[in-house]
Amino acid sequence: MANTRVLVVAHKTAATPALIEAVRERAAKGPATFTLLVPNVVGGLTRAMDPEDAPEDAARDVLALAVPLLEDAAGGRVEAKVGDANPMNAIQDAINLEGYDEIIISTLPSTVSRWLHLDLPRKVAALGLPVTTITAGAAQNSASA
Repeated sequence: MANTRVLVVAHKTAATPALIEAVRERAAKGPATFTLLVPNVVGGLTRAMDPEDAPEDAARDVLALAVPLLEDAAGGRVEAKVGDANPMNAIQDAINLEGYDEIIISTLPSTVSRWLHLDLPRKVAALGLPVTTITAGAAQNSASA
């Protein structure tokens, strides 16, 4: 059976217990490889400049913290990528360049999540891949196909 390629999209929630558990559960379902994609967001706001000019230090810090935790949960290596500041653009770029079979989006709770206010999970699901949305600190996670 071939490995399912799972794109994990997160920023502030990349090292949260909810996402780590979701990766652990997905890894237990069958062979999968995981890539953590962190949009290049600075100071909580999307950079309004050319992505090549945007500093990636914050995104790299997120990756450095989260990747070892996610690798433990996945039971193997997790690729790490910094993407476009716009999360939808970052996801589309990753799918177009690398090809993925499913997506896990990790967000902050709905009261503070910019991604949920932008309806990112629904927009990503419209790309035709299965999407699971994990909300940090939420008692229940939602999945959509």
